[in-house]
Amino acid sequence: MTTIGIIGSGNIGSQLAHALTRIGHDVVVANSRGPASLGELVTTVNEHARAAGSAASATAGTVEEAAQAGELVVVTIPLKAVTDIPAHLLEGRIVIDTNNYYPQRDGQIAELDDESTTTSELVARHFAGARVVKAFNHIPATEIADHAQAPGTEGRRALAVYGDDTGAVEQVSGLIDAIGFDVVNGGGLAESWRIQRDTPGYIPRFTAEELTAKLAEAKRYRDM
Repeated sequence: MTTIGIIGSGNIGSQLAHALTRIGHDVVVANSRGPASLGELVTTVNEHARAAGSAASATAGTVEEAAQAGELVVVTIPLKAVTDIPAHLLEGRIVIDTNNYYPQRDGQIAELDDESTTTSELVARHFAGARVVKAFNHIPATEIADHAQAPGTEGRRALAVYGDDTGAVEQVSGLIDAIGFDVVNGGGLAESWRIQRDTPGYIPRFTAEELTAKLAEAKRYRDM
């Protein structure tokens, strides 16, 4: 059992808290509103973990506590809020970035609009001392539970991962497999645009073979 930090208690963060405790990882969950706002979520996650026969548990913490709870931290907050997290808190950590860019929420970001970089590269630039892996950005939150299946299941859903650090990608890939999904390694963070919003692999359920093909079909916005 290891402890994993989750910064963000929205749809993805909440579902990952459930999924991770179910497979035996303690989690420390944080959000911008503070630990007192997380009581109901923590209670529900722990009840479900017990029902699944897991001894793991969720606790509410500050952003600082979640960031430093363990080697791996999920950052699942709006892109515009990422820089509100002090970069030094995640130095040396593996950071799972679940972000997507929505200009109507995040404001216009010139580097993303002209596609000179990717959302995950922006996150990695801010958390320069961390090892960033892009994952969980192209699956509806409820399907993290609803679509999880045991390894080897025919038609098992696949999720894409991107990262520049091989060891970090391998560790996150193993976690995704344990949660219930096959993994397609799409390459480095610079290639993670292939699973951004509006691309063929974004949102629908695909097997590993199908998702690999969809990633290859992806086009830049400027080419659509």
